[in-house]
Amino acid sequence: MIDPSTYDSLGQLLSDALIQFKTDTALIEARRREESLRLQYREFSASALRVANRLQAAGIGAGDRVAILMSNQSKWLLSAYAVFFRGAVLVPLDYKLSPEEQAALLAHCRPAALVTEHGIWRRLPDLAVPLALVSEAPASFGAPAGVERWEATQERPAEADFVPRSREDVATIVYSSGTGGTPKGCMLPHRAYLAQLDGLLQLFPMERGDRYFSILPTNHAIDFLVGFVGPLCCGATVVHQRTLRPELLLWTMQQYGITHMAVVPLILAAFERALRERIDALPRWQRVAFEGLVATNAALTERRPRTALSRRLLGPIHEAFGGRLKRLFCGGAFVERQRAEFFYRLGIPVVIGYGLTEACTVVTVGGLAPYRADSVGRPVPGVEIRIVDPDAGGVGEVQVRGDTLMAGYLDAPELTEAAFDGPWLRTGDLGHVDGSGHLHLLGRRKNMVVTAGGKNVYPEDIEGAFAAVPCEEMAVFAADYLWPRRGLVGERLVAVVRPGTSEREAWRVLRERNRRLPDFKRVDGVVPWVEPFPRTASMKLKRGALAEAIRAHLDRDAVRPLARLEGP
Repeated sequence: MIDPSTYDSLGQLLSDALIQFKTDTALIEARRREESLRLQYREFSASALRVANRLQAAGIGAGDRVAILMSNQSKWLLSAYAVFFRGAVLVPLDYKLSPEEQAALLAHCRPAALVTEHGIWRRLPDLAVPLALVSEAPASFGAPAGVERWEATQERPAEADFVPRSREDVATIVYSSGTGGTPKGCMLPHRAYLAQLDGLLQLFPMERGDRYFSILPTNHAIDFLVGFVGPLCCGATVVHQRTLRPELLLWTMQQYGITHMAVVPLILAAFERALRERIDALPRWQRVAFEGLVATNAALTERRPRTALSRRLLGPIHEAFGGRLKRLFCGGAFVERQRAEFFYRLGIPVVIGYGLTEACTVVTVGGLAPYRADSVGRPVPGVEIRIVDPDAGGVGEVQVRGDTLMAGYLDAPELTEAAFDGPWLRTGDLGHVDGSGHLHLLGRRKNMVVTAGGKNVYPEDIEGAFAAVPCEEMAVFAADYLWPRRGLVGERLVAVVRPGTSEREAWRVLRERNRRLPDFKRVDGVVPWVEPFPRTASMKLKRGALAEAIRAHLDRDAVRPLARLEGP
């Protein structure tokens, strides 16, 4: 393992790792049940340097921005390393956003180059990007000026000039929101990633030869660090599966002996359902015997995980996941205690973490000795937390300080100033710290919903979809922001509407537009409101003032289910 604390930049760290582990396997890529690519570390380096050579020819160097808009695949990692090698700033974008949302973020970050895949490129509107490298384009690809096939870079020399960067230079710009409202591009310096990686590897070091299965989007903060930079600086292998069907997830885990994965609670819940169905299908005597083995394993691993023992006791369960799984990392949204404990009793530790983009990846993680799933753990090394304005029960806003914090939001000094209280980052999350230093999250102070799939949904970004609704005024809120409560399960969105004279038509159009949204962005109900919305002199909505007025006059019972509203 390479010590991140001794480096100034991600490019420097990865460059040394590619030399140190040169004959180990760095990448494996599969398409369904066939392996399509396998690269050693030295082959990874050569391929990435060919991409860096093309970036250099385009004049891309220190501080220039390069956006990557791709699904999980080897070219994502190769291109990202090429960007860091050239001292440029990586802008990882979500390939699951709509083309319009992607174009808006590209317009905001103004990249010197874009790396994408043909399926995404052909759906994007016209872009003013000086250079676009498009992968998997057909041979007949009629590329306009400035657009080239990514594969053409592999015909170039495997050489480029390394551009050093300092720890305070920006490494990435990661968007935490702003697909429809104000863009919030977190500028994360190299020191944030190096400090974060150093802290995580102290707690959960990976070993040479471990295999990490990358199933979360690599633009996701967790997978970027835990599924790209982390494995490569430990001599591990990153495995991609281009078709993420449930049956192919398990096939890949079995085929390649996966040791580590990062998942969101939605995927963890799917794993649990599959296991419970398998257990429930056993004959009664086998089920009783199995439950006895689970109880034995739980007793013998109470103080710490004993992976080898658990595999002997519960072999069929572990074989279903490939037989080598050491741990699952789960974050991005609230993880229910019972679900995490279910897996631990089976000998599969689920490391629960809490973090946010503005703090690089994670703020706190749960320990394994002993295992606790009743909190989100203690701060990772190098990170401090405090509880501000606690109530009688010790619950207040969680604030964070440390080297892992962002430098600010791109081109948004007012948003940056509002995000910080001196050196402390305001998270907008409510919680308390127990006597052993573990953080317990109990609610949110900010107008945001976190889905079980780990997506941050900002209501402001959804309002544009309802622009055609014939009403006087409308605003979308997180219900827990309007009516704060203790809990992070069942978060939902509601629309506050002044319907005007066309009330029935307003409800009809609202339902129609809501159905067009992805399920995680849909509002669940409506709060009818008769008073004009409070606004500034420039007619901007005062969200806080409107929320206070609603909170003072209505409770949660005022939310009317959208499906039951009158209308044709």
